[in-house]
Amino acid sequence: MLCGKELILATKPFAKEIRSKSWMHVITTILFLALSLTATIMIPFLPVRLFFSVLTGLLLVRMFIIYHDHQHHSILTHSKLADFIMTAFGVFILSPTSIWKRSHDHHHNNNSKLFSASIGSYPIATKKKFEEMSNRQKFEYLAIRHPLTIALGYFSMFIFGMCIASFVSNPRKHYDSLIALIIHVSVSVLLFILLGWQIWFFLFFLPFIIAFAMGAYLFYAQHNFPGVTFSDNNEWAYEKAAMESSSYMVMNPVMAWLTGNIGYHHIHHLNSKIPFYRLPEVMDKFKELQNCKRTSLRIKEIVACLRLKIWDQEKKKMVGLRDIR
Repeated sequence: MLCGKELILATKPFAKEIRSKSWMHVITTILFLALSLTATIMIPFLPVRLFFSVLTGLLLVRMFIIYHDHQHHSILTHSKLADFIMTAFGVFILSPTSIWKRSHDHHHNNNSKLFSASIGSYPIATKKKFEEMSNRQKFEYLAIRHPLTIALGYFSMFIFGMCIASFVSNPRKHYDSLIALIIHVSVSVLLFILLGWQIWFFLFFLPFIIAFAMGAYLFYAQHNFPGVTFSDNNEWAYEKAAMESSSYMVMNPVMAWLTGNIGYHHIHHLNSKIPFYRLPEVMDKFKELQNCKRTSLRIKEIVACLRLKIWDQEKKKMVGLRDIR
């Protein structure tokens, strides 16, 4: 059985894109998005309009995963056209390249470290540290991890976190965050004025609410689930963090397609150069990767993930507030 760096090296042959397949996924996803947006405008029947609005939100999740892979340089490298498309999409989705690349790279290099800046990750506190916090610090910590904050990821994670906070912290480096926010608000206002509140709601607001809520939860649950492991910095290892601190989120084929196979998150963290469309292939190839920690989008498991708040170093597991009290 392969493990550690040997397992990472064994996956290297799969860290090669099939250029035609990469473009096929980009083009078809953009076309599906365009068709879904058009149907939302053109079909006045409310249930149908609602269906396509929700579908648009989920297609935005898929396109975001494609953008995410491009930022990892796992697909469409050295393509000026792809760079243009993905840079534009990053601005459109309120995740401009400067802040997304920096924060996400930090996340990969520090995932599941107990004592590291929570850049690109949800903060994690040990039981001891939590008990030493002031009431205000406890409130802020729990507010960030609250289900409502995750559900409203559009405002909390993207408008505030990706755009406002990043620009305020370093205006020169993250000027594209301000550009993204200005464009986003301008388009929103124009759609509301020109097309009315109902089209604005189904064409713009609801798809973004769904996409960002889904994205915020996926990012949360893939590293905050029953059985997850966190390590002291001196005990941390990259391959260990991938296999023990990143979940395999079991999904049906439709949801796996809509989420760009991001459920195979342990494999993605093991080798982020593997294109998203090759992750199932890698899972099938290596039995070592099939013996992983799992979760799903079932209500029971969503609730179980959301209840986890604090790392208990004595019990070596994440616990909820009831366990602390």
